[in-house]
Amino acid sequence: MNDEQVSVAEPADEADERPEQPEQPRKRKRRGPGPVTLLVLPALVTVTGVAAFLALGGLPNPWPDDSEANPSASVDIDPSYVPWLREAASACTVLEPSVLAAQIDQLSGWSDDTDALSGQKGIAGFTDGEWRNWGKDDDGNGHSSPRDPADAIMALGRRDCSLAGKVTELRTEGRVNGDLVELTLAAYAAGEDAVTKAGRVPAEAKTYLAEVQALIPRYEALDRDDSGGGAGGAAGTLLTAPVSPLTITSPFGSREHPLTGVTKLHTGVDFAAPQGAQVVAARKGRVVFAALTSAYGNRIVIDHGTIQGKGVQTTYSHLSSLGAAVGQTVEAGTPIGRVGSTGLSTGPHLHFEVILDGYYTDPRPWVVAGG
Repeated sequence: MNDEQVSVAEPADEADERPEQPEQPRKRKRRGPGPVTLLVLPALVTVTGVAAFLALGGLPNPWPDDSEANPSASVDIDPSYVPWLREAASACTVLEPSVLAAQIDQLSGWSDDTDALSGQKGIAGFTDGEWRNWGKDDDGNGHSSPRDPADAIMALGRRDCSLAGKVTELRTEGRVNGDLVELTLAAYAAGEDAVTKAGRVPAEAKTYLAEVQALIPRYEALDRDDSGGGAGGAAGTLLTAPVSPLTITSPFGSREHPLTGVTKLHTGVDFAAPQGAQVVAARKGRVVFAALTSAYGNRIVIDHGTIQGKGVQTTYSHLSSLGAAVGQTVEAGTPIGRVGSTGLSTGPHLHFEVILDGYYTDPRPWVVAGG
């Protein structure tokens, strides 16, 4: 409809009798949208709509972030620490590897720099006096040091487990109340006497406790049996046992060779096993060496790729026969040979090694639950 009013002529006498009316402004005729509006307005509407849509969640992500579904992806620590965290935590039922890892994160951020003011050393922040009480040569490399990550992790586990035992006894006697993990961490931060006096987590320990608890979710993947990549080993291990049962006759560390008499690093673990017993791959990987050597006898080396950026290989020596070939892909538990006594050996056994980024490391915490 046209909004412009149509004027109707009135008789002169009627018009003269009406009072004078103020002149009405003439209404402007509406116009359609101009060319600029036609171009700009749809774009503004589109941008506004897209912004609102995205604010409400937008389209589902075709490549969803699986960090929550796979928490182990968020654990960013040296993978060689993982077996030691699990072994240290296995010393008592109160501890989990995630608790120890969170403590170390809070104490040092995984840095082994020495604090010149406090005298604390290594990733677990031990003073010299504390180290005399708790430190040992746990990795068998010939010296005990708070700057040795394996030694430090095990020492922290011993200290925590000792405190856990004391607060458990106090709670049993009804002298304190609260969660055992929280009470243990409180005793670490403020001392057993402070916990006993307060009868609960004392005020002076609450900040430390809150900081550690906030970090625990970051490391909870370490508490699961499969967080090491589904190797299929016993709970708390990363590798499947290469022989069964696991009976250690010579551990990793410095020793005098029984045949040569030379004292040097024993680069693996000797597992007792009868002649001809089945030897299996400890983890999925690819065979990169399978041949007879002078010292190791029949020897197989399997490359397992990387665990959080660190290359991992396992070796199997003194075999009576080789059951795998170079280039073959194997799964955890795949038969690869038989126990023997070839090479420099005093009797049938399996010499088993774990090589981490080219360096030998103690295989025990990798395959033996609880060390």
